[in-house]
Amino acid sequence: MDTGTWDYSVFWKETMSQIKNELSEQEFFMWFKNLEYHHSNESEIVLKVPSSFYRDQIKQRYLPLIESKLFELSGNRINVDFAVESNVNNNINPKRDRGRDNLKSNLKKVQKKPHYQLKNEYRFENFVIGENNSFAANASIAIAKNPGRAYNPCLIYGGVGLGKTHLIQAIGNSAYSDFDNLKIVYITAETFTTEFIQAIRNQITHKFKNKYRSADILLIDDIHFLQNKDETQEELFHTFNALYDANKQMVFTCDRPVSELKRLSNRLRSRFERGLNVDLQPPNYETRYAILNQKIEEKKVSIPNEVIELICKNITTNVRDLESALTKLIAYADLVNKEITLDIARQQLKDIFSSPKQSNISIELIQRAVAEYFGLSHHDLRGRKRTKAIAFPRQVAMYLAREITEYSTTEVGLEFGGRDHTTVMHACEKVENRMRTDPTLEPTINHLIRTLKDMSTKI
Repeated sequence: MDTGTWDYSVFWKETMSQIKNELSEQEFFMWFKNLEYHHSNESEIVLKVPSSFYRDQIKQRYLPLIESKLFELSGNRINVDFAVESNVNNNINPKRDRGRDNLKSNLKKVQKKPHYQLKNEYRFENFVIGENNSFAANASIAIAKNPGRAYNPCLIYGGVGLGKTHLIQAIGNSAYSDFDNLKIVYITAETFTTEFIQAIRNQITHKFKNKYRSADILLIDDIHFLQNKDETQEELFHTFNALYDANKQMVFTCDRPVSELKRLSNRLRSRFERGLNVDLQPPNYETRYAILNQKIEEKKVSIPNEVIELICKNITTNVRDLESALTKLIAYADLVNKEITLDIARQQLKDIFSSPKQSNISIELIQRAVAEYFGLSHHDLRGRKRTKAIAFPRQVAMYLAREITEYSTTEVGLEFGGRDHTTVMHACEKVENRMRTDPTLEPTINHLIRTLKDMSTKI
């Protein structure tokens, strides 16, 4: 039957309108902006999507909602299918779409060159949103759409490889694409410090000040590098005030909450805490699976689902570790000219899977191992007693939790009887200082780490 006979575009427009009212603006913008009605037949609507990854995410997150809305509006069960844009374009009618092609051609002529400080691959479209990062991602999207008005300043913090740099640069790339004549400046805290020192040395601090204080959007990555840099902190403090008073957008990233930065001036710390502070947690299983699927699609390789599942179950730390495992497998397959199998994956990734940073080492496991070593119960470590026989083993357990897991000091403190994060920081400092003076402590720590690795493999 001619697909043109059945036109469900009116139902589709109303469906989009209703969904838009039910979702947050950021969520709708993220997932429905690039979803287009393509054609329909008697029992099906075909939607155009930009990629297979995008299609899979829409199916997983929103397909039941879309189909139920269509049923409510039409009274018929209408299935929804998807056409990936690259495949759709291969079947376009030349006469019907000549005008569209001319429009695309004209758009390409005026398309901006990529921002010279930003990596073009860091975009919201390829940032996988899950429970661990949805707040940070949606806040970042809102900032990019309304710079200087939504969540200013914003601090994104979290461990290594969780997507801080991706998000902060995605803000820059999105704003750069959507707004003309905005001055967007991205820099790492280390480079900011280096430029400031050079400006003092060359007596051109006025140029340095003008460069950063005239920005419409200032993006500074890794502000934990500013610790102990008193003069740089002073300069950033004044830059912050100038931009804040002018309603210019500022976004910062850090590897921990600002409250945990030990050598940062109080007034600069208060500036960072003035706005929105959002954290990134290690991705859950579903998000890890989606991330790997996206990376596999980008690299155009074929990897069995059971191998993806193996990686997702054994690597729980961060995106960077997932990518590292995937890269190692792909490199091995290319070099030895073999297909990737479950056995090959287990063999090649066994060192990564056995890393103490990986999955099965929980804070409770650490507490049990340390308590057993020191002849205590793990309830002693979680309790309120502060006797010397308990206090030091508790400090060791806190130190291990920070060293071999991705938990923040706040999370560690909660697992030790609801203690404050400053208590955890103090415990780590005490153990580190004692390791410098007590030659027997480091072997003890290493023994406990080996014990924990052995225990984790048996879970």
